[in-house]
Amino acid sequence: MLCIFFIDSYFGDKSSYAENVSTMNFTSSSSARGLNSSWVGKTPLSSSRSGCRSRTPLMGYSVTSSSAVSAHMVASVIVAVVEGRGLARGEIGMASIDLKSPEVVLSQFADNTTYAKVITKLKILTPLEIIMSNTACDTGNTTKLFNLITENFKNVTFTTVQRKYFSETKGLEYIEQLCASEFSTVLMEVQSKYYCLAAVAALLKYVEFIQNSVYAPKSLKVRFQGSEQTAMIDSSSAQNLELLTNNRDSRNGHTLFGVLNYTKTPGGSRRLRSNILEPLLDAETINTRLDCVQELLQDEELFFSLQAVISRFLDTEQLLSVLVQIPKQDTVKAAESKITNLIYLKHTLELLDPLKAALRSCKTSLLKAYYNSLEDKRFGIILEKIKIVINDDTRYTKGCLNMRTQKCYAVRPNINEFLDIARRTYTEIVDDIAGMITQLGEKYNLPLKMSFSSARGFFIQMNAECVALPNGQLPSEFTKITKVKNAYSFTSADLIKMNERCQESLREIYHMTYLIVCKLLSEIYEHIHCLYKLSDIVSMLDMLLSFAHACTLSDYVRPEFTDTLAIKQGWHPILEKISVEKPVSNNTYITEGSNFIIITGPNMSGKSTYLKQIALCQIMAQIGSYVPAEYSSFRIAEQIFTRIGMDDDIETNSSTFMKEMKEITYIIQNANDRSLIIIDELGRGTSTEEGIGICYSVCEYLLNLKAFTLFATHFLELCHIDALYPNVENNHFEVHHVRNNSGNKEKITYTYILSKGHTEEKNYAKAKSNT
Repeated sequence: MLCIFFIDSYFGDKSSYAENVSTMNFTSSSSARGLNSSWVGKTPLSSSRSGCRSRTPLMGYSVTSSSAVSAHMVASVIVAVVEGRGLARGEIGMASIDLKSPEVVLSQFADNTTYAKVITKLKILTPLEIIMSNTACDTGNTTKLFNLITENFKNVTFTTVQRKYFSETKGLEYIEQLCASEFSTVLMEVQSKYYCLAAVAALLKYVEFIQNSVYAPKSLKVRFQGSEQTAMIDSSSAQNLELLTNNRDSRNGHTLFGVLNYTKTPGGSRRLRSNILEPLLDAETINTRLDCVQELLQDEELFFSLQAVISRFLDTEQLLSVLVQIPKQDTVKAAESKITNLIYLKHTLELLDPLKAALRSCKTSLLKAYYNSLEDKRFGIILEKIKIVINDDTRYTKGCLNMRTQKCYAVRPNINEFLDIARRTYTEIVDDIAGMITQLGEKYNLPLKMSFSSARGFFIQMNAECVALPNGQLPSEFTKITKVKNAYSFTSADLIKMNERCQESLREIYHMTYLIVCKLLSEIYEHIHCLYKLSDIVSMLDMLLSFAHACTLSDYVRPEFTDTLAIKQGWHPILEKISVEKPVSNNTYITEGSNFIIITGPNMSGKSTYLKQIALCQIMAQIGSYVPAEYSSFRIAEQIFTRIGMDDDIETNSSTFMKEMKEITYIIQNANDRSLIIIDELGRGTSTEEGIGICYSVCEYLLNLKAFTLFATHFLELCHIDALYPNVENNHFEVHHVRNNSGNKEKITYTYILSKGHTEEKNYAKAKSNT
């Protein structure tokens, strides 16, 4: 989906961020929703993929409860991408912000002509919208990067702004003004990174525009992420390995994410997802995580007490995101959102003491560091300031009426006399509604009860089984009658009027409470940065608890990190989840002296499952999880490549052979000595002679690297390459031939056991199987 905007009237000549804040006008919220109608169509589109996703500012959103873990699936990331020109072409600057989290991530790196790093990074971010310079898509002169991004992200909104707004000077100013003091060291990292600074300038200006709000000064977490800090897994490999999405049914949980996801918070779920797509490269960091998982497994009391506390946390990142934004309109929705999120903040801070109590006796360095971080005095300062204004018994509760009551009576009495009067009025109206419904019940001799929904306000409900209605109809006084199963829902003209009075009273309460809350927030803004630390701690603990939980359901083992890939009796983690019985386990041994493994065997013998199993175990080890094996040792893989499957691609007009060649070219261009390469069938989309020739040449190229390569093939001629290259090893999956009692028919029984040497089977594809 391609949308082009030229945002000029908003991206005006305002001299500074401070001016933006000081010149805010509080008006109605209608202008916030005018983006599409105002901008679409101002620029002619040459692409057939025109149109735009409707967009509503997210300022009024409240944080989700911890049960809404699926929220991580909803795209909420906006990314700005800019490329150098002339001699600097190929130098990429990227800046991204999640609208649910007040964290800006900057990247700058050199990419090759395939732009593999850019596409991979964007796939990991799963953006809601991508911003680029308008010069990248000039009619008849579109850049290769622009074309690749629009091809790979057809369902993502694409926005272009004028090149002048990609200003490194403005970007640096933004970071200086918005970056929280605790993260100010990022300025040293990015001062000379002109392209990521240019990207962040356009990004933040644009986000403020669509959100219809500005970020409070010194409130954002800004982080520079180098491409060398995590392993690269391209989107095709992520799909082949079913890391996040099952290839048969995208709705089921038979994925690596599904195997490991026992998180209790949206933040923990998001962290697990990003770790699976970008595994760590630093063995020390990985081992620190593994130490924590080991302690959680050994100390049951620590595990259950931590899990109980973590499950009560809300989405801390989204909470922070809403708190640090200053709305440009003083609306009822903005007021209600701020009040709600202050209650969520109080709820979150009150969980710190039980969290510290759970961590007090821990032994590992990381858990101790988390405990010490929670000793930060600023948490106590913020909570004390909140308690001066907010009632002690105000807390997060489920149910829209319960939460509405909490918001109405959040502020302590005697702080604002007019607020106290408005609340008394609201209470009287609610009492009158309850009394009126009781009177109606007595009048018509019906078992009426008062109910509430956020859409209808107060209404009347009645159980149809408890009464026989005259003529089967309710009295004519009742309107808007609906029946669901055995329950009637309806209202009356008087109740509608009283609901309107109730809403008017509520608006007054929210407005006065909002003014008090804004004053309170202005006092705690200087201390609020400690919540970034808390957000990180909660999401990391949630993920580590999830790893430990997964271990308790199966016999996983702690991995070691050496220069060898050695797995004793390892099995496929996703297959274990699906199967009734435990999958057949196999050994793997790859060293630098024997780094190229050719695997042969009949169809259905287990080659593909085995190859995927190795890659999945590698990823699990590098994110700090235990792995499904009796013993495991891994070499850190900087890149994981896979070439699996034999499908054509109608969308890109690629035949099976063309797709194979594209994928293997990508691997050859990007693989290095520290890569893990999985190739399952190559050259099957063309003639046998050509296929063998292509496989042979690809093998010879990869044999010159020190990458660990597993190559499954049906071309038995390839097995003889070990005579020329000493680092080649042949393995095969055993099968047994079984004749029936009469001896005239032979069947193959699969053992799924990997053995040394190449297979001796001939024409095995024609044999009948018996699994």
